[in-house]
Amino acid sequence: MLDALFKPKAVALVGASTKELSIGNVIIRNLQRYGYKGEIYPVNAKADEVCGLKAYPSLADIPGEVDLAHIIIPSQFVPQAIEECGQKGVKAVIINSAGFSEMGEEGARLQAEFLANAHKYGIRLFGPNCQGIINSDPALNAYCNFTFTFPKPGSISVVALSGGVGALIMQALDDLDIGQRLYASNGNACDVSIPEIIHYYGEDEGTKAVILYTEGFDQPRDFLEVARKVTAKKPVLAMKAGRTEEGAKAASSHTGSLAGVDIATELIFEKIGVLPFRDEGEMVRAAMAFSSQPVPAGNRVGIITNTGGPAVIATDVLVDFNLEVPKLSAASIARLRETQFPEAALENPIDVVATAGGPQFRAALDVMMDSDQIDCVYINFVTAPFTDTDAVAREIVAVNRQKRKPLVCNFMTNLKLERFQKTMAILKEGDVPFYANPGDAARALGSLVQYGRIQRRDIGQPHLFDGADAARARTIIEQARQTGRQVLTAGEVYGIFEAYGIAVAPWQVVRGADQAVAAAAAIGYPVVVKVDSSAIDHKSDMGGVAVNLKDAAAVSSAVEEMQRRLGHFGELGFLVQKFLPGGRELIIGASAERNLGHLVMFGLGGIYVETLKDVVFKVAPVTRVEATEMLAGIKTAALLDGVRGEAGIDKQAVIELIQRVSQLLGDLPMIEEMDLNPIMAFADGAFAVDGRIRIQTGG
Repeated sequence: MLDALFKPKAVALVGASTKELSIGNVIIRNLQRYGYKGEIYPVNAKADEVCGLKAYPSLADIPGEVDLAHIIIPSQFVPQAIEECGQKGVKAVIINSAGFSEMGEEGARLQAEFLANAHKYGIRLFGPNCQGIINSDPALNAYCNFTFTFPKPGSISVVALSGGVGALIMQALDDLDIGQRLYASNGNACDVSIPEIIHYYGEDEGTKAVILYTEGFDQPRDFLEVARKVTAKKPVLAMKAGRTEEGAKAASSHTGSLAGVDIATELIFEKIGVLPFRDEGEMVRAAMAFSSQPVPAGNRVGIITNTGGPAVIATDVLVDFNLEVPKLSAASIARLRETQFPEAALENPIDVVATAGGPQFRAALDVMMDSDQIDCVYINFVTAPFTDTDAVAREIVAVNRQKRKPLVCNFMTNLKLERFQKTMAILKEGDVPFYANPGDAARALGSLVQYGRIQRRDIGQPHLFDGADAARARTIIEQARQTGRQVLTAGEVYGIFEAYGIAVAPWQVVRGADQAVAAAAAIGYPVVVKVDSSAIDHKSDMGGVAVNLKDAAAVSSAVEEMQRRLGHFGELGFLVQKFLPGGRELIIGASAERNLGHLVMFGLGGIYVETLKDVVFKVAPVTRVEATEMLAGIKTAALLDGVRGEAGIDKQAVIELIQRVSQLLGDLPMIEEMDLNPIMAFADGAFAVDGRIRIQTGG
């Protein structure tokens, strides 16, 4: 646990300073201003006091126990300072100093040295090159940080890889008057990691929702496993930066080249139920709703408005979030008719009109809350000068406190008028999430609904097929490794496929024209002939594929021509395979991601994968639910059902193929890249007719 870091009883500052604009001074003043309830011990060998507090020449001179220390000294002195922390019994250290692994070889050496000292004493290190933490619990008020936002207590906890973005998020929450619970920005993260912090927030009873900003993960599998447990209990709202970077590695497989540098993080978020955002402002505004509202049971929204246009804007946004605006029942409309003005519109949206007061809003809200057809409520509330807006606000608050269904409010007003400032204060004190424009309010409600959808989504468990022969597949790979090859031959690839029950078109590997003719006769015409050489990656580009060969003469001629043109690559083998025309060309692929496992890809295959790039990815292992989502997730999904009289494909066969590939990858982690391209999918089956596997050569 990280209690010594987030709940310190006493804080020492090694490098405390009398200079007002220094970090060693600012942190002490922040602790004092925030009302820290523990002891503060400045450590400064040259000063008697700092910020009005007695200063001590060293940690050893401090009379009491210290569970958390800040270190704000030049990098070369940090290893010795950690040694002294260990001797004092300090349990956690925030290293605000910079100049370590981010600065090159010498910095990395210093970091390794102080890490060794910390491990010797069991000290947890936060940083280096970081801001620190904040705990707004009034019983503690720990502002162990040099930033300038002093959040009020709340239920949103923030963790940010970037201190600058973390401070931006913290300030944005404060600008919206949203309370915060815990805050952490851990800089280089040499020890305490983001997954550990997420886990701590998950166990913290005062945290209702988590905001995460990251630029990637060093150990993505650790994050996946930790965050999966947290998202089952409370929402995690996350933003990943760097999403527009083009591929960071050159990969020869289609799968590797189509998987961008950012996609793994996005897929992790999807797999474990993290709610992703691409705009920090939208994420913060959504957090306002998550801090006070229940999770909706469905996606059906009831809209109440006292002005027309903003409701139209909101409806467009809500529909973009896949919310439905259902018609109200006859009974609900009858109730409304008894309580609303004659000119009111009683369908959904309910327009109570601008002259509506507290009774009209309350009656409409009660109908929405009582209706089995409504899961959440959106309110447009313009402060008309001829109505009692305070009364309207009080009724909204009264319904909100019931916590029956989530609601958000678009509060349209002129805050220069003191009268409407009071109305706003009523909403604020009543924990009603309100926004200045309809789009922001609708997106916040849309995020709540999206999270509810994520929570209800059960992807199931990966299926393990009986009869998979992992030992046979490993033997094939080990034999290839012994020869130093990374790219497997066609025979090796198809041998691995068959070991996992992956349907393939009938095939044989041969050495020359005579063997090819014999193989074609055994397989049955027409056939395909492909050159088989680990030195040739993309056979089609090299003229190493001949299709729809209908007799022995055509097979013999094709093999002899390939030998003539490609013989300089060395001794060639040839794959003779049954030609399967008329199917839909698909691709299933995989690429290894560092410290995560494999990404599995599905899409249209053949030439289409290169021209359309219409593919989707999942993190392995892939369940049946996820495989089904992959088929539905490509833009050209309608083609799989058949168009203009064409028969649709056997989707269940393709779904099974994806799952078998996923099982194969789990058993064979040494596979770096794999393509089944194309897969020929028919109305009654799907068959791999070409494949490629690249492996790690060692380990």
